[in-house]
Amino acid sequence: MSKAEVESDPNILSTNENGTAAPTGNDNGLTIPEWITAELFVDLLKEKLPEFREIRNFKAKPAVAPGENYATIMLNIEIEISTQSDKEKKLSYMMKIPIDSMRDLMRKFNVFDVESSMYQVVVPEMEQMFRDAGVEVKFGAEYYNINTPSEFGVILLEDLRQYGFKNVDRLEGLDMEHTKCVLRKLAQWHAASATRVQTKGPYCDDLMNGFFTDEHFEMMKQINENLGNMFLSCAKTFEGNGDYIESLEKFNAHYFDKFFRAGKTDPSAFNVLNHGDCWSNNVMFQHDTFGKVKETYFVDYQIPKYGTPAQDLYYALISSTNFDVKLKHFDYFIKFYHDNLVENLTLLKYPLEIPTLKDLHIMLHKHNIWAYSTMTGVMAAVLLDPTDKANLESLIGESEAGNDFKRQLYTNKRYQKHARVILPWLLNRGVLEC
Repeated sequence: MSKAEVESDPNILSTNENGTAAPTGNDNGLTIPEWITAELFVDLLKEKLPEFREIRNFKAKPAVAPGENYATIMLNIEIEISTQSDKEKKLSYMMKIPIDSMRDLMRKFNVFDVESSMYQVVVPEMEQMFRDAGVEVKFGAEYYNINTPSEFGVILLEDLRQYGFKNVDRLEGLDMEHTKCVLRKLAQWHAASATRVQTKGPYCDDLMNGFFTDEHFEMMKQINENLGNMFLSCAKTFEGNGDYIESLEKFNAHYFDKFFRAGKTDPSAFNVLNHGDCWSNNVMFQHDTFGKVKETYFVDYQIPKYGTPAQDLYYALISSTNFDVKLKHFDYFIKFYHDNLVENLTLLKYPLEIPTLKDLHIMLHKHNIWAYSTMTGVMAAVLLDPTDKANLESLIGESEAGNDFKRQLYTNKRYQKHARVILPWLLNRGVLEC
């Protein structure tokens, strides 16, 4: 093997003995963990590329800007190889590695184990269900197994950007066309998972329950109450809050218990495997030469959860649509999703009664607390200007820096523009009733 060069940016990451990434104190960027080397990829390249001879050049660099990924670090791995016939080939991968501040949490619930299982078992099974029905459906990038020193493993994927895939600008939000593409793909995902459970039985406990277990109750309660109290404090300063602020104060005192109960699955209802984190940075689009969407892929399968489809629908539509379509076309989006859900449930021969549009609206009403949790949670992160202070430690921590960051989330003018119209909408739908 010729000498391989590792290129890194001197910023936020250094290596720990357990293979996680840790802050170094620098303001911006990443220092790549020392164990990410060319040698790490040799066995994979030999397996996947029979013509592989040697690695000529190797570069590892940050794949996204600070503030675009909260719970993990995403790296872009670029490899130049030579083949047996003396040709050169360029390869590109995306590698997700854990953050040191997440270590204790991941020892209780390793989201990398969950995600690797999704890529290796759950997603291929759903894709095969469509193939068996005569339709080719692909949900995301190809996954690669690789052994590393990381205590929690890594997620290694093909780099979809080399095929023209990209995210929509999260600050602008999804327009009508891109929203419909997300809902069409969600309908396929939901239909496959609903049919799979009814024909083959439940998924493993991690997918059936997610974080909604007694083991995680206190942790979730602390995180959500800290966020809720900060949101309420900021909402008291919102212009035109007179109609809802009193209801909001009463609701906030009971919010988490209601939210935790909503996370428990009703086995008699129509249920699906929710993606669980379906916001704009976790969806990639491929466009044709005229700018129309050709393909839609999901990324980031770390927190899926079996339960009501209302979870994914509120999460995607409230967090990531642009201001002009978010509420104005909400009911249209639900109808569009339902049409696609029915089509795919029928295609996959779902064995139970298919829910009607009215049934779906009843589900959305019954589980409308997901709209509130999305507005006070992920939507605030989606609409925040890029900042190196955006990380999970700041989001869930109780330090002064963490509180300053949460205050920044809710006092952001872009966020307030959305929240000021969503709050009356929630009030009128009965979400804020205790």
